[in-house]
Amino acid sequence: MSLDVKYPSMLELRQRARRRLPHFVWEYLDSGTGQDRVLARNRAALDAIEFMPSILVGEVEADTSVEFLGVRHDMPVGVAPVGMSGLIWPDAERILAREAARAGIPYTLSTVASQTPEDVQSALGPHGWFQLYTPRDPEVRRDMLRRAKAAGFGTLVFTADLPVASRRERQIKSGLTQPPRITPRILAQVAMRPAWALAMAQSGMPRMRLIDDYAPKRTLGLTSNDHAGYHLRTSPDWDYLRATRDEWEGPLIVKGVLNEADLSGLEAAGVDAIWVSNHGGRQFDGAPSAIAMLPRIRAATTLPLVFDSGVEGGLDILRAVALGADMVMLGRGWHYALGALGPVGPRHLAQVLRADLLSCMGQMGLTHVAQVRGRMIDHAPFAL
Repeated sequence: MSLDVKYPSMLELRQRARRRLPHFVWEYLDSGTGQDRVLARNRAALDAIEFMPSILVGEVEADTSVEFLGVRHDMPVGVAPVGMSGLIWPDAERILAREAARAGIPYTLSTVASQTPEDVQSALGPHGWFQLYTPRDPEVRRDMLRRAKAAGFGTLVFTADLPVASRRERQIKSGLTQPPRITPRILAQVAMRPAWALAMAQSGMPRMRLIDDYAPKRTLGLTSNDHAGYHLRTSPDWDYLRATRDEWEGPLIVKGVLNEADLSGLEAAGVDAIWVSNHGGRQFDGAPSAIAMLPRIRAATTLPLVFDSGVEGGLDILRAVALGADMVMLGRGWHYALGALGPVGPRHLAQVLRADLLSCMGQMGLTHVAQVRGRMIDHAPFAL
């Protein structure tokens, strides 16, 4: 039976990943923070966006490609940064970078990844983005930026929505530490997931390799929401952003923007694009859905917009584009695919997303992705 038949959507990949991953790994990937209210708000708000289908439009040859920051991508979608991807599957960062390059879409490496920029360099395509969790020491920042640039990452993603560590209570309860330690409790979970256990036995448990190069040893073995990266990190301010802008040659995207009041300062600081996100519901359980904020931000700036938070398929990608996004990023989805199918998962998900985009565009008679912006039903709560 083909993968298309067994796993025709992200839902099936998510279900299989849950069956294959140890509980502590699943909780790391799937959880939000607090009572997961933002996760629910993200989903409900996306579902409220409706489109009017078309009839009698004849044969439609749809084009899913978009241009973003002067670069042509095959789809308006990319791989969002996820820390410790290697906890989901060994060599995850290289696998994701390689499959993103194959699909013609951007790949974003996290500062707290389980592989360094140099590790990923050989698999990186022409659309590599590096996500910066802001180090307190400016020399560490400059060295990280130097290494990312030298490894071929051309776009910098400056994450601004983590002033403090979030609680992520489900992760705490699961027993996960950073780096992961095999306690009797964890070992019992691993024993129930033989495919994951065998893969990890061959590669070794992952660590935050880039952070390890800078972190003092006393920070090792902390709980999953108090890892070494937090001890290196500062809460950035406007001066920090301006200093980073001065040090980075290339496009700079600021990630984690929900408030249109912040846009004038970001524009003045010289950023090249805005990333609208509530961190996938993982940071603040009192935050609004990201999609509800997207139209306000689109109306308040001419800068290109990236969007994430709650995206589950091609229809959600079109919903975000309809409300003003130029590029839509997924984090959990690619990792559900890894957890479900291992190295072949991300390629399959890329095919699923493209097929879903084409199907939805065909239902609306769209020949290009941007045409969706005129197709929302007026009574939808986010109509522009």
